[in-house]
Amino acid sequence: NDLVFAFPALLIAVLITAVFGPGAVNAIIAIGIFNIPVFARLSRGAALSLWQREFILAARVAGKGGARISVEHILPNILNTLVVQVTIQFALGILADAGLAYVGLGAQPPTPTWGKMLADAQSLISLAPHTAIIPTRKDLLGRSLGNFVGENFLSAEVVRLRLRAVGISSRLGTWLASPEHAARVTEEVSTALRGTLTVLRDQDVQAIVAEAITRRANAQQVAPPLGNLLERVVADGGHRRLVDLVCIRAHDWLVEHREAVMGAVAVGAPGWTPRFVDRRIGERVYRELLRFVTEMRDMPGHPARGAVDRFLGDFAIELRSDPDTMTRVEQFKGELLARTEVQELIESAWGAVRGMVVSAAEDPDSQLRKRVRAALRSFGGRMASDPSLQGKVDGWLEDAATYVVTTYRDEITALITETVAAWDGDLASRKIEAHVGRDLQFIRINGTVVGSLAGLAIYAVSRALGG
Repeated sequence: NDLVFAFPALLIAVLITAVFGPGAVNAIIAIGIFNIPVFARLSRGAALSLWQREFILAARVAGKGGARISVEHILPNILNTLVVQVTIQFALGILADAGLAYVGLGAQPPTPTWGKMLADAQSLISLAPHTAIIPTRKDLLGRSLGNFVGENFLSAEVVRLRLRAVGISSRLGTWLASPEHAARVTEEVSTALRGTLTVLRDQDVQAIVAEAITRRANAQQVAPPLGNLLERVVADGGHRRLVDLVCIRAHDWLVEHREAVMGAVAVGAPGWTPRFVDRRIGERVYRELLRFVTEMRDMPGHPARGAVDRFLGDFAIELRSDPDTMTRVEQFKGELLARTEVQELIESAWGAVRGMVVSAAEDPDSQLRKRVRAALRSFGGRMASDPSLQGKVDGWLEDAATYVVTTYRDEITALITETVAAWDGDLASRKIEAHVGRDLQFIRINGTVVGSLAGLAIYAVSRALGG
């Protein structure tokens, strides 16, 4: 056993058939010889494991001989193991027979064997390899093609080198600098913009805009920015125009509503005072109010104006640093944003902007389209002549292309793999043969015609000689 196991089984079979000659009987004998040690070693090992079992000892005590024990007790218990090994060795025997027949040492023609069929068809693979490769290997070819494209065409280095060699920014800048091309781009952008704004539903956009503005306003603390703004306005004296306007309007109102002021004083007077006293008091109050407002209007250095300046300055500081003031401002902001009128105003802003943009996009002579055309031409001219700008644009394009390639490379290669996998193997083979192997078609046609003519000539000669 050990001597036989020392040599490969197929090599022993080849050696035996080579010595005794090819043929089906010699092949069967050779395959059987290298299978004998397998079953012998398996049977011996299984029998030895059973020989010391109690039921074997009982049979020996009963006087049974070794042959009888082997037939009655050992063989039935190792039969399952032998059956399993038989199925394994049967498959190996089929492969061994095919191998022997492939090299010409198995069954000889006209007996058909797998090995002989493969050997006879081997020459056809070199003549028309697609007929054997495509139907059985198309999925593997698809995966290989996808991997090849992904590794050699969709890598970041290849994309960067290719884009850098093309010089897209320079070409794009020259193209955009042309008035006709700038007008064409503007027209396409305007059409796309009009289409987008037309498709969008006003209610949805208004709701989104209102929600975005409200969320941003609620998230942003407004008191400190208002304090900074108010401090700059007071420092620049910008509030004085507002104070002047208030003083002017207050003076004009007092002049026009003299009786109303005096009547308000009289209504607030005690009931026991005479009316002429109430009137005199009302006139005095009116004159003092009018004098105060007039002096405040005409005197830039009036103490009241200084008090307003100090109040606004102190209020600006409180807006930035006083927690109570900041809290009250935030509460007021929330109440203001929650009002229906404010929400309707925010939502109506989208309609006004949309109408203005659509109208400007439809008019070829609108300022919007003129400015877009001028901006495109200016940008194109700069990009065509400014190397630094070209470098930036090329860098952006390379980064964008590299991101797309590296992020979606698997999806792109999967498209190739899945497309090839969906092909019908036989149909793909015929298509390849029809488009790529036209010379093969001519060879087949020529072979058929020549063979037919040769057979016809041989038949005619044989008939003539025989007749």
